[in-house]
Amino acid sequence: MADLIVAHGVVITIDAGRRILDDGAVVIEGDRIIEVGPSQDILKRHQAPEIIDACQKAVMPGLVDVHAHAGHAFIKTMGGNDLDAWEKVCETAYSLASDENFWFTEAQLAAVERLRFGVTTGVSLLGGGDTIMRTDDPVYADAHCRGVVEVGTRSVVAIGPTRPPHPRPYGRWTEDGQKTYPVEFKDQLESCKETILKWHGAEKGCINIALLTPALRTEHASDMVPSDFEAAREQTRQVQALSRELKLLFTQDGHTTESVAFAEGLGILGPHTLLSHVTDITENEKEILARTGTRVAHNPSSNASVEGRCPVPELLDMGVTMALGSDGTAPDRSSDMFRHMQQAMHYHRRHFRNASVLPPGKVLEMATIDAARALGLEDQVGSLETGKKADIILVDLARPHLAPFHMPAYRVVCFANGNDVDTVIVGGKILMRARKVLSVDEGRIVEAAHLAATQLIERAGLEPMLAIPDNFWGASRY
Repeated sequence: MADLIVAHGVVITIDAGRRILDDGAVVIEGDRIIEVGPSQDILKRHQAPEIIDACQKAVMPGLVDVHAHAGHAFIKTMGGNDLDAWEKVCETAYSLASDENFWFTEAQLAAVERLRFGVTTGVSLLGGGDTIMRTDDPVYADAHCRGVVEVGTRSVVAIGPTRPPHPRPYGRWTEDGQKTYPVEFKDQLESCKETILKWHGAEKGCINIALLTPALRTEHASDMVPSDFEAAREQTRQVQALSRELKLLFTQDGHTTESVAFAEGLGILGPHTLLSHVTDITENEKEILARTGTRVAHNPSSNASVEGRCPVPELLDMGVTMALGSDGTAPDRSSDMFRHMQQAMHYHRRHFRNASVLPPGKVLEMATIDAARALGLEDQVGSLETGKKADIILVDLARPHLAPFHMPAYRVVCFANGNDVDTVIVGGKILMRARKVLSVDEGRIVEAAHLAATQLIERAGLEPMLAIPDNFWGASRY
């Protein structure tokens, strides 16, 4: 007797054989998959108190988003398209104007967005930009993790220090108002250690912690005070050494020309390191990534991919593990990984002027099994196989833009969007069914998010950032 069976769907396994079962079934016991096969065979051998009829639906592994930012769900589109202004919003909001309720409520909103789009595992950097981390006190990471746990999705929460100079000013909000205080690198490191001890592997592995440090790039070598630059190098070595000692994922945001070479010089690359963006890198840096086995998070919808290009097809040909991230959910993108799969295909096809670049199956791998591998979770999630966690999504194929029912593996990549996800199962628990979220009260979360974001705007004086900017209408550019 199993606990749950999903039957009569088009099962896109992403297993080693990349099987697609036209009338397939997945058997779940506890939080694990115990068998995947043709429905006729499965239903002869297994019974369950509940059988989900997946007729006219694609049954797939939950999608994996390898790069996004906690906090961004509340400040999306602020400042229009002025990225400098938007970065300042991030710094003010995350370092000075946010409280525990901000991080709890934002985590819930972002987790529900992911859930509705079929993203069952996602990375969230606890802050924005590549150096604005809310790691002055573990209470903020604690609030974020508690918010995600209530929704029920999986999260890899990336925490770490800011870039020197230190100390950095942070703000704490109480009933008496704001109190600002200086925070040193050692304070941030101790805060991270407390979070790791409490949350890494918690909730049956649904919450994991990753460590990060800000990437060091050419401008930092030339613009930072030499003592600060050397401090940044030493702090990076310390944090990466801690990640190796504790067997945690180590990640960095904002890599571009020559920063990969800087990272190699620090000795921080390897199979347990995930670098985000990686745009306009040199031929030598491509070889470094391949030789060290370093993983790459490609964010095709991000502004970094407007300003530069991550050489995804070239790195794939060199054997580098490439995974997709949303870089969400701000300033102008969502957590819809179907959107980012489609963006990735067209982005690189336009570059090469060749429609054969990045087949749909490859980008689906980049959002499932390759993404799981990039996070070191490939033995747990990313495919529908016996022994793996029962993280499963059902995509409704009976929609005009997905019909008729031929070539489903193509259709879910080229035509589907997150709102086509009908049912989501994480660790054997049905969290959404027939587009209704079951684990939490979605309406309550949306209302609480609006109130918390409004409070943030008032505290930080961000009302001007809500205005429609000049040249929003009637112009070819801002």
